[in-house]
Amino acid sequence: MDAKHAILRDVTVSEGSLTLSIVHPREVLKPLILMNAAAWLCAHNHPSGEVVPSQEDLALTKRLRAGAELLGITLLDHLILGEGCYSFADQGWPGG
Repeated sequence: MDAKHAILRDVTVSEGSLTLSIVHPREVLKPLILMNAAAWLCAHNHPSGEVVPSQEDLALTKRLRAGAELLGITLLDHLILGEGCYSFADQGWPGG
């Protein structure tokens, strides 16, 4: 997103299996740097439909948010999609 939170581009970083997706902050943050993003939203799905974040989700969100902040790129929210939607921002950034 740009400074006014207009969407610059939609980027798919990783496509996982039924139970696992490998995501590294380097691959997530690189496109944001290249498009001179000011802010961003992160989203992923849980094929099980359960939207409660796993320990891995909590740890990854914390790493992504910290890395982006170092670069001056604000993570506005991390959404987990399934049978409903979980918003890390709405929940006070648990684990982050």
